[in-house]
Amino acid sequence: MPRVDNKKFYTSAIDIHGITPKGVNWNSKDSQNIRFKMILQMLPQNLENLSIADAGCGFGDFYTYALKKKREFTYIGIDSLVDMYSIASENTGCEILIADICTDEIPQATYYICSGAMNTLQRFETHLFIRKCFEASQKGFVFNILHGTKKSPTYNYFTTKDIQEIAEDLGVKKVVLKDDYLDADITVGFFK
Repeated sequence: MPRVDNKKFYTSAIDIHGITPKGVNWNSKDSQNIRFKMILQMLPQNLENLSIADAGCGFGDFYTYALKKKREFTYIGIDSLVDMYSIASENTGCEILIADICTDEIPQATYYICSGAMNTLQRFETHLFIRKCFEASQKGFVFNILHGTKKSPTYNYFTTKDIQEIAEDLGVKKVVLKDDYLDADITVGFFK
């Protein structure tokens, strides 16, 4: 079970901030875009004919960001909340699924990505979420997560050592870590 009631956590943010980055609990559009940029940098330059599943897609903002950067691919958004499903469907015009990554079957994709959706999960749920996305990907899983040793009743922080241990457990062939872009944030690539 997440550290917070996910439905209330996001619904209240949408009610207050609307369909904006703050509506999915990001600090700002700039910080959201920086995280998206880090994910795109870890993916191949040419994404044409590839599929990317966005686990915890929110409003589908990663897809619209990538299109502005002239990166085209088949997009599959996945979110557990009906509000996100409705908004992402309208925003992207792509296939959006309602699913809980930790408990439901998820589709295969060339790559899986996740930007921030694991931040409110318990540690074992985060590990399961990463495992399921990595296993459902053909080539890898790229995600960002809160980084460090901070303790929080709401948010989930992982150290580099924690991430390396998860990679070992999953038999990841190549791990790429980038943590020099925002305080207390890391983007991780687990590649097959």
